Amino acid sequence: MLPASNRLRRSDEFRRAVRSGRRAGRRAVVVHLLPWSGPDGVRPEPARVGFVVNKAVGNAVLRNRVHRRLRAVMASRLPELPAGSLTVVRALPSSASASYDDLVADVDGALRRLSGAG
Repeated sequence: MLPASNRLRRSDEFRRAVRSGRRAGRRAVVVHLLPWSGPDGVRPEPARVGFVVNKAVGNAVLRNRVHRRLRAVMASRLPELPAGSLTVVRALPSSASASYDDLVADVDGALRRLSGAG
């Protein structure tokens, strides 16, 4: 479970991360990352994460399963995210048939690419 302080909730934050952030896609997910860009000397907020799992993924049972798995993956990756960043993880239709290990590999690969290490 993600702590409340690490959740994206407002649609304008989702929109800003998707439109202005960098993007890296893999087979089952697309990760959008917008680094913090506040004034100098101001302490950034904690990194926040949001998820988009639309009806193209499948019925409600499949969407909820994918959402839970992605939330678990990102909860363990929170310390690695830049402070104050906004991250949106968008599930693609192939995520419905992906195993948990496949989702971990896809998210890690996208985050590595966005961090510049791969």
